[in-house]
Amino acid sequence: MPDRITEAQLERIYDDTIVELYGYVSRRCGGRRELAEDITQEAWFRALRHWRVHGPPERPLGWLTIVARNLLVSYLRRHEPVALDSISAEEILAAVDANAVSDSAEVARLVSQALSRIPPSEARLLETFHYDRLKMSQLAELHGISERAVEGRLRRARERLRRELQSVLKDIRGLA
Repeated sequence: MPDRITEAQLERIYDDTIVELYGYVSRRCGGRRELAEDITQEAWFRALRHWRVHGPPERPLGWLTIVARNLLVSYLRRHEPVALDSISAEEILAAVDANAVSDSAEVARLVSQALSRIPPSEARLLETFHYDRLKMSQLAELHGISERAVEGRLRRARERLRRELQSVLKDIRGLA
């Protein structure tokens, strides 16, 4: 039986995670503050329900981030119209590389959908580099590897993301 979480523990975890969680979500919402607030709030509601029964996870921010990412992907799938007849996976990747993903809700939705299809470690690396704007040296330190190794992992992750974007676009165009 998991240890029950106390209100004091919940408050401490909330204080330790809310700013970073909101930042994570808001960078992926195309500048839509209300959506970022709603996703962040729903992630915390789910945490409260789950943690009161099962106890807190070892890494609460990681748990919250995964829930928030899944909530955002679900929201975008349900609410964002997609008119992407003339856009290619390469153009979407160019938007990712230019950190312009948040400028287009459609592109943000496609990238989120494609990221959900690649291995979580690769998705996190791409998100950390592009959304959180960490430098190669910071990523190398974070992962305990060389900058050259980070570059190789990023290159492979981008290639996998490109293939998934092509697949997502093909699926969308096939439905139209």
